[in-house]
Amino acid sequence: MDEFAALIDALVYTRSRNEKLRLIAEYLRATPDPDRGWALAALSDGLDFPAVKSSTIRNLMKDRIDPVLWSLSRDFVGDTAETASLLWPQKQMAPDQPPSPPSVSETVELLEAMNRKSAVTELPKLLDRLDPSGRYALLKLATGGMRIGVSSRLAKTAFAQAFEVSVDEVEEYWHGLAPPYPELFAWAAEGEDPPDIDNLPTFRPFMLAHPLEETVVDLSDYAAEWKWDGIRVQLVRAGDETRVYSRSGDDISATFPELLDMLPFPAVLDGELLVRGIVQGGEEGGAASFNALQQRLGRKTVSKKMLKEAPAFVRLYDALLVEGEDLRPCPWTKRRARLEALMERLPDSHFDISRIVEAKDFEHLAAIREGSRDDAIEGLMLKRKDSPYIAGRRVGYWYKWKRDPLLVDCVLMYAQRGSGKRSSFYSDYTFGCWDGDPDAGADLLPVGKAYSGFTDEELKKLDRHVRRNTVNRFGPVRETDKSLVFEVAFDSVHESKRHKSGLAMRFPRIHRIRWDKPPHEADRVEALRALVRD
Repeated sequence: MDEFAALIDALVYTRSRNEKLRLIAEYLRATPDPDRGWALAALSDGLDFPAVKSSTIRNLMKDRIDPVLWSLSRDFVGDTAETASLLWPQKQMAPDQPPSPPSVSETVELLEAMNRKSAVTELPKLLDRLDPSGRYALLKLATGGMRIGVSSRLAKTAFAQAFEVSVDEVEEYWHGLAPPYPELFAWAAEGEDPPDIDNLPTFRPFMLAHPLEETVVDLSDYAAEWKWDGIRVQLVRAGDETRVYSRSGDDISATFPELLDMLPFPAVLDGELLVRGIVQGGEEGGAASFNALQQRLGRKTVSKKMLKEAPAFVRLYDALLVEGEDLRPCPWTKRRARLEALMERLPDSHFDISRIVEAKDFEHLAAIREGSRDDAIEGLMLKRKDSPYIAGRRVGYWYKWKRDPLLVDCVLMYAQRGSGKRSSFYSDYTFGCWDGDPDAGADLLPVGKAYSGFTDEELKKLDRHVRRNTVNRFGPVRETDKSLVFEVAFDSVHESKRHKSGLAMRFPRIHRIRWDKPPHEADRVEALRALVRD
């Protein structure tokens, strides 16, 4: 555990991506099995210990130190694991009985054996065996919330660099294996045969697109499709089993059970998961807004009512493998033809195909894009007709051309500290619009929350503004005076019963900080409500 704790410490204080890759790679090469496999799973969010939650740690700490001191310290530090690791009372050990830090494997074994009741007594025993760095690593491992600037993709890239193998191959094998990945290490580190995943419904890395930005493409070389506003998924059938994977490779099959018996042949298909709403919208019929889909995301169980009112379907983009044939090396035109031929074998209740957008030239396509404000459409995709299906982003093959965002002026109302590297800054902002005429005494109603869209320098200025203009506090949340205006960009807005304003923005982000604009000139809720699409 000491070596893993040292790795976590080093990663926390390292900003360089290349240095993080080097640190992880060195650890994986130097650490024996199965410790390195468990560590890799922890870094890639592959571990879950239901018995240990943040609330477990908070309750343990409040039993051992003054609750007010704990609350103030947690608010100041901004991270539960870090605060607890520093404040945990060090157990006095006899000189002939020094602390015996557990290995990563022992730690995982002990955590897996805990339940909610036993964690209250067993977790402190583990914490007593560790120093502050070890306790921090343990708590991060136990709660599954690393937040140390290492993504799952970066961890896999480090593994590939450590053993000089292809990261795309690592990604492909990964989802058919379970921690601590003995087969993966045997292949990469020991030169054994690759893991056998032929009869497993495993995830294949997605091909991604670059933003179009200022590029102008020749439509004789590219095909245009609508970019739908759902979630990108991969539907995989192999060995008489079907799974649905998200863009990040997470298995979301349980959330969308109605799709699992609908693919009647072995295949790997790429598409957009959407739901059909009561009000039918979209040119191709049946695609509801993302707001309708959002009601189903992240659910472990789905009610019969939800299945009836918001049934899921997949709008297909591409075919990667079909009945044992790997189509990924083929040009897009051939894959598209195969996909079109497959449609008659798929139930139209659960599948359709994203149609090609016809245009005379690029200028005509731009006009079509600007004229579309369907809630289920994000913009356009431009795909080079001779492009193979290659994992990741490759310049010149696929472009995404999102429609211009909607903009509204809002007033900053509340701020909260961020997590990880932003734990010392007020970086999460809630903003509102006027519920009527501000000069006549109208109130501000919250309409959204954002934590992106500003530079590091702007973050420092915003943090100072929040600290200097705080008028009230609610736990970790600070209420500010209503003096600062944000120009907020968002993709769409929908009615929502969960918010006081009755509205919810889709993907709000701060477009500009309007230091120059007086707050009474910010927009009203009615202007935002006028943008809601039926």
